[in-house]
Amino acid sequence: MTTADYVALALFVLLWVALNWITSSTRFFNRPSLTLAMNERRREWIYNSLRRDLKMIDTQILSGLQNGTGFFASTSIFAIGSCFALLGATDKVNAFFSDMPFVFNGGRGAFEIKVAGLACLFGYAFFKFGWAYRLFNYCTILFGALPMREDAELDPLGAERAAERVIRMNIIAARNFNAGLRAIFLSIGYLGWFLSPYVFMVTTMFIIIVLVRRQFFSDARLAIMDIDVP
Repeated sequence: MTTADYVALALFVLLWVALNWITSSTRFFNRPSLTLAMNERRREWIYNSLRRDLKMIDTQILSGLQNGTGFFASTSIFAIGSCFALLGATDKVNAFFSDMPFVFNGGRGAFEIKVAGLACLFGYAFFKFGWAYRLFNYCTILFGALPMREDAELDPLGAERAAERVIRMNIIAARNFNAGLRAIFLSIGYLGWFLSPYVFMVTTMFIIIVLVRRQFFSDARLAIMDIDVP
């Protein structure tokens, strides 16, 4: 491990933390992120459900959110297993990298540290997806406690409190899901470290730029904003 390796790793962690912060709790160039805008759409969805007696559509949406989270949790487990398999073939893979031009080979120890870091990255993603899966399950239970349309009209304050519980749980679950998804995306940039710390810096910044663009300057963000779209 060289000084460049430590600098690249510190840059990776710093940009990851900064991305989590600007997408979850602040504005960038006076623009709310796609994540924050979607939180408002979640609120509209739950309040609209109070005006429906038949909520099969809503339960299907909740089921889809939970199933998607379960898929990524399973994928993270497979990725962790692949990292351990890679550790078992350290000598072969290290010899392969040693023969490649323009690749900085730090030796067996450095390679094992990089693979262990990649496994930790996928482990973090798994715990985020696993917790989000459970929270979406709780959200389904809270949604089942919402009053029917006639009861909501008789007690609007109680219906609002019940809706807010569902909304808060849904937003928290989505926050954990998004954190796991960002870890998966950033793992692509992390792979650059196996070539050299300088490639690691470039790939990390490239992934960050892509994710920031999607959150603040994408057509998807424009599609859900309360503005006139041509």
